[in-house]
Amino acid sequence: MEEVLTSLATYGYIVLFLYSFGGGMVAIIAAGVLSYKGIMNLEASIAIAAIANFTGDVMLSSIGRYNRETIMPYIKKHRRKLALSHILMKKYGDKIIIIKKFIYGLKTLIPIAVGLTKYSLLKFNILNFIAALIWALSLGYGSYYMGGYFTKIFYTLEDKPYIAPIILLFLIFLIWLYFQKATKKQNQ
Repeated sequence: MEEVLTSLATYGYIVLFLYSFGGGMVAIIAAGVLSYKGIMNLEASIAIAAIANFTGDVMLSSIGRYNRETIMPYIKKHRRKLALSHILMKKYGDKIIIIKKFIYGLKTLIPIAVGLTKYSLLKFNILNFIAALIWALSLGYGSYYMGGYFTKIFYTLEDKPYIAPIILLFLIFLIWLYFQKATKKQNQ
């Protein structure tokens, strides 16, 4: 266990940056718990996660805007999910850019949808920056203050390792179920 903690202290910020670049909710929560344990610095973790998350979304929206033909084959099978993103953008407006940070699956689709539409990239980047700060601050400080609780859960899962895959599969099933229902064709 000590080796793992030493590795996290050494490479944790790099892992946090790379994981936050593509979403990173688990990484910022882990960084908050590790900050609670004194292994990582909370403020540095929040700054790294916010910058990486912001940068990842800027890149996705730019790819959608300027490399539309290149990415179309990759997103072709996700057309219904992209349509859902457009509907959510119309329904909730600019608020969806902040909300999407906290909803798995939308984090990638909304920036691509923004890039594919005529939505202002400057406006998106400003809102995205604010959203990345809110996301990193809330999850970072939230997990820091709940560090004792998360530590107890970790030790429980360490004693009963069969529980973690069951919980993970259940969460994946719920996410899959949501997207199936949200993108289902309406019978006419």
